[in-house]
Amino acid sequence: MTEEKNKIGFALKKITTEQFAIIESSYKEGDLVDLKAGLRFGMNFDNRIISVIFSTSLIQEKSPFLVIEVGCHFNITAEAWDSFYNESKTDLVVPKGFIGHLVMLTIGTTRGVLHSKTENTQFNSFLLPTLNVNELVKIDVVFKVEGIEEKS
Repeated sequence: MTEEKNKIGFALKKITTEQFAIIESSYKEGDLVDLKAGLRFGMNFDNRIISVIFSTSLIQEKSPFLVIEVGCHFNITAEAWDSFYNESKTDLVVPKGFIGHLVMLTIGTTRGVLHSKTENTQFNSFLLPTLNVNELVKIDVVFKVEGIEEKS
């Protein structure tokens, strides 16, 4: 019974490729490759959507040669959305464990987009490594909702 209470209802609503670029002139085969990654979060209050935007760059000698940024936009059930509110309804607090799950799904989606965009090129051999989501998401994500009026 308790397990059922902790479930958060959501559905993947949309995937967006925010950014994609291959800069062939910055790539030198055989040179060391560094990876830089970042995360952003967004919210669409009226539609109960939480967005996770994951970006990564493959870099050699401080110059990116492959850049990708993918957004996954998740529709949250009304019940779960309401449970995210703090008592004064000024903050929407998305629990660390749940947002971590959404981040993991977004990173996996980014892997697929990267494969698709680089298929049949020399850059298809670059795979996004597994990333420790616990290192990327260490705290709950808090969205300020002051001044936003809920529509009935």
